[in-house]
Order: sequence, then C-alpha cells, then structure tokens
Amino acid sequence: MAQVRRITRERIVGGKKTVETVYAITSLPPERAGPEQLLALSRAHWGIENRLHHVRDVTCREDQARAHTGNAPQILAAFRNTVLTLIRRLGYTVVEGFEHFAEHRLAAIEAVRGRRTE
Repeated sequence: MAQVRRITRERIVGGKKTVETVYAITSLPPERAGPEQLLALSRAHWGIENRLHHVRDVTCREDQARAHTGNAPQILAAFRNTVLTLIRRLGYTVVEGFEHFAEHRLAAIEAVRGRRTE
C-alpha cells in the first residue's frame, strides 16, 4: 500500500442530490500518481463500468441469467461482450443494434462472418 485516497461524489438524479464518499488503496507511490492521476484512473474505471457492465446488466439482462454454474457465466459474458463490440464497431448504438438485428437476423449472421448487409 502506497497511498489511500478519498473521493467524494455528488450527483443529481431525478432532482435529488446524493453525496457518496468512497475510499481506495493503491500501490502507486505519490511520485508516480498524484491526485490528478488517481482521479483520472478512478474515472476511467467507472467509464468501463458504465460502458460495459451497466449495459450488460440492463440491455442484456445479465443479472437475470439462470446460468450460475461451471464455465457458463464466463462464456455467456464473453458472448455478450463480443456482441456489444460488434454492434459498436458497425456504428450502431447498443439499442439500435439490438433492434436492427432483431429485425434483420440474416444481417446478424453476416456481421459475425465479417460481411455487412443492408
């Protein structure tokens, strides 16, 4: 342990202000990561959380999945990550991509093969 940090977050959701204080421990010494760098690392982490995990939880309903044993949860998460990456690389938002491929199932197969059909 090289540093301990405290981050206080304020946000307004539905007109209600909430304040949250979190603490973190890092092995990065102060000369390698000052307060600005530590804050940037924290924001980068939450960017990943919001961009991937939240999308998997909400859009893919991952929390309602019934596969909880063996390798199934990891394999299904890898499939979901692949689908989300493919949708984004094709230029769709996640919702647009799901809607498009729900209506054009052959296009989904072609996208996985690396071909784009309209």
